[in-house]
Amino acid sequence: MDIYQEAVDYLEAQHVPVEEEADVLDEDVFQEEAVSCFLSPLNTESVDFPDTPTPCSPEEMLERRLVVLKGILESEEVYLRELDALLMPMKALRASAGTSQPVLSSQQVQTIFYQVPELRDVHQSFYSSLKARLSANCQSEFSFGEETAMRCRPFELEVGDLFLKMVNHISLYGGFIENYEKAAEIVRKGTHSDPRFRTIAESMMSNHSADKARTKYTFEALLYKPLDRITKTTLVLHDLLKTTPEEHRDYAALQETLRLSRSFLSGVNESLQSKREVMLSHGMRRQLMRDGFVVDASEGDRSLRHLFLYTDLLLCTRFKHAGRGKQDQYRFCWYLPLAGLRLHCVAEQERPADTNVRLHTIRTKMYLLWQQLQRHLKGSKSLSMVARSRKKLEQMELMMLTHSPLYRLELHSPSGKSHTFLFSSLYELQEWREAIHKLTTDNMETVPPDLLTLTSACVKLRMTQQPPLHSSNAAGDNMSLCGTLSVAIHSASGLQEPACVYACVEVDGFDFYGRLAQTHSSIRSLNPHWDQELSFQVDGAQNMKVLCVSQSDGQEETVLGRNTVKLESKTLSKRWRRRTLQLGQVEVTFSLKFCPHPLEPPASTAQQLPVFGVSVETVAQQEGVLVPHVVRCCVEEVERRGMDEVGIYRLSGSTTDINMLKAAFNSSLREAVTKLRKTEVNAVSGVLKLFFRELPEPLIPTVLFQSLARALDIQDTNSRLDSMLSLLQSCPDVNHHTFFYLLHHLQRVAQRKDVNKMSLLNLATVFGPSLLRPPVAGLDHTLDISQEVVVQVQVISCYLQCNNLPEAQTSLPYTEEPEDETTHK
Repeated sequence: MDIYQEAVDYLEAQHVPVEEEADVLDEDVFQEEAVSCFLSPLNTESVDFPDTPTPCSPEEMLERRLVVLKGILESEEVYLRELDALLMPMKALRASAGTSQPVLSSQQVQTIFYQVPELRDVHQSFYSSLKARLSANCQSEFSFGEETAMRCRPFELEVGDLFLKMVNHISLYGGFIENYEKAAEIVRKGTHSDPRFRTIAESMMSNHSADKARTKYTFEALLYKPLDRITKTTLVLHDLLKTTPEEHRDYAALQETLRLSRSFLSGVNESLQSKREVMLSHGMRRQLMRDGFVVDASEGDRSLRHLFLYTDLLLCTRFKHAGRGKQDQYRFCWYLPLAGLRLHCVAEQERPADTNVRLHTIRTKMYLLWQQLQRHLKGSKSLSMVARSRKKLEQMELMMLTHSPLYRLELHSPSGKSHTFLFSSLYELQEWREAIHKLTTDNMETVPPDLLTLTSACVKLRMTQQPPLHSSNAAGDNMSLCGTLSVAIHSASGLQEPACVYACVEVDGFDFYGRLAQTHSSIRSLNPHWDQELSFQVDGAQNMKVLCVSQSDGQEETVLGRNTVKLESKTLSKRWRRRTLQLGQVEVTFSLKFCPHPLEPPASTAQQLPVFGVSVETVAQQEGVLVPHVVRCCVEEVERRGMDEVGIYRLSGSTTDINMLKAAFNSSLREAVTKLRKTEVNAVSGVLKLFFRELPEPLIPTVLFQSLARALDIQDTNSRLDSMLSLLQSCPDVNHHTFFYLLHHLQRVAQRKDVNKMSLLNLATVFGPSLLRPPVAGLDHTLDISQEVVVQVQVISCYLQCNNLPEAQTSLPYTEEPEDETTHK
């Protein structure tokens, strides 16, 4: 009695109906052949034979190409039936694993069918797409008789993208090959030891859709099919490329596909011959140093990837979350040796308008889903509804995680390969940058990795389990903040050399409103000052990260230091509390306050309120300062590079540059300061004059004009100055502090009059009409226009000649009690 009949008898004895088959074809692979084929390198020698030119016309070549493609389609159909036959008993074996008398354990079932469903899906997608392309290219025409004529357009047929897409999933075969030996061993042992498994293993059927015949396989024969397929794929790719004219649009794609396929087979051969454990130089073994989820933009599209940093290489993988009862998996994407790897950080780029609209839509949906989830948790909704809401929220967070990053980290290897990662957090980018840089400077030798083993080990080695989604652990957390967090960055000290520096602040929690803000760049200094207020709408915030970053023209930005502040509601209040934070050698002084309140839905991207044409008090109030940033930044820039400029403030800069700076200050302080550094200095002085000229109410209020004019008549110089200074006491704080700040600056400019030719009188002539204006005509108007100009100039000139002007205070007092000051290490 043959094996098949034994299986039939066994199934009937178990009351399992068996259908007799008339047409059965036998196919088998001897165990010795399967094992020997696996242990020996996959055959690539036959692929690399030299091309033999065939004298044929382009039309004949395209006809042959069409024949090859039809042959590939038929072969794919057979292969899919074989994979379906291999997968047929999977569900039954899994169900049996949960019973008291399992045929195989759950782990053994998983091992046997490892990567097979995924391979089937890839080839099904390829088969369907190729069949659709061929059908669309070959149109059926009506003809008399039983046969149907076909009208084909072979040169218009493009399939290169389909083959390239399929080969991009070739790493699935790597996992299958790595696992094959274990799977085959389980099948052999099960066949010999368990009659139930033998019945399945030795009578597996594949249907033939055309003639309804069935092919009988052994389990092991089917299990070997993917091994055989990967070599055949490379062979048929060679044939397809040989029948594709070089001028065809598919040629380049097929060349790349064949290269990738050959490279994969070569890598498999190397891995089969290499040792499983690789000893690196100095007796060190390859160890995982860091891992995490990053956005890979190497191929133009943004893809979330799990990155693994080992002692000698970077491994990029695609994470595949397993369903219930399955193990998570990683698919190999690429790797780079660390030896000679160069890192390049690209400065933050402005997002396109359509991207901002998309991000706003995602943020709004996230907010609504979070509100819904909280209602479900507080109410009596079922666990399934809670799970659905959470899953939708996680999907929105993943989209945000993929599309929001702006910071770029470029990796360039000596071999010419380059990859680009995107980060939403400058802090996280710096962590990766430091970790990679430290290993690249160790001059570690690079040993070719066993990529299959390395990738399959990621599940066990990983330190990061899931993407950083706040919704995964946010529910029920009462310790996090919800409301408005205000951060005032004052100054920094401890720099080793003068530098242009900015501070970057990041908060965690939900990204409903934006979690990152930066100060403008300071002037080149050992002790940079900003006094700039940053505001965050936070939900779920627990940590604040602060970085101090140095900027140099034409060079990469350098992070001088970074640190994290724990945000706890018990240590925060609605009043400002001054603190210091140690960022390496740099110490940053800042103030914090927090106002808890329910948050409104995210608004569209908030536009900065305009600076020009607005009262100086309004500008200062919205910035949280006493001297507006536009005044301070322009003054600092003039003092940095304009003090020796002949005619500074008298000679105006380009109108185009001035209008450009004005528009920048009206939209973004950070952008404006960046442009300020690169603009001709006379345009900087011009934009400062324009700011004062466009104030709706002059810096010195109009009501003081007549009083100041009368004070000019006082003969005694000291008495005149005392009178004029006392008149300013009635001005709002912002006005007189800004005025004194400007006067001190103009006095310093005049000290260089021998070089810049700008005396106190010249400066008074330039600024007088902008800083002091007469009342409107008819309202106590006793002076003509010429006299008014004289008064304007003389008043400013008198103030400039004062040697004991009060010092200007540029920022508001952020703390009132010394005990409020806190230091963080």
